[in-house]
Amino acid sequence: MPGGGFCKLPNGSVVVALSLPSPADGGGTVRFLVHAANRARALTRLRNLGFRAVYLRGNAEPPTPDEITAVLHHPEGLLWRADEGAASPLWHPARALLRRPAA
Repeated sequence: MPGGGFCKLPNGSVVVALSLPSPADGGGTVRFLVHAANRARALTRLRNLGFRAVYLRGNAEPPTPDEITAVLHHPEGLLWRADEGAASPLWHPARALLRRPAA
């Protein structure tokens, strides 16, 4: 089951963080951050990317302050990075994960 959590911001919006299996062929897990008006809308944004069975049960792994800052400063409000132990600790837009590599 994916781990995740949320944080409600002072303006009423939320930041949701979820660790999900990577859609890439390499496997592993990916940490997604979504900024939205509410939790339901944040999960809908992930489902629209193709993660159909995404649910947030509990608040076991809420976003850290650094993660909240990263997603608030991104124009799309939807970021990902490989979980711990990966070579690249940088955040990427969601489009970069789903993009097909050039042949």
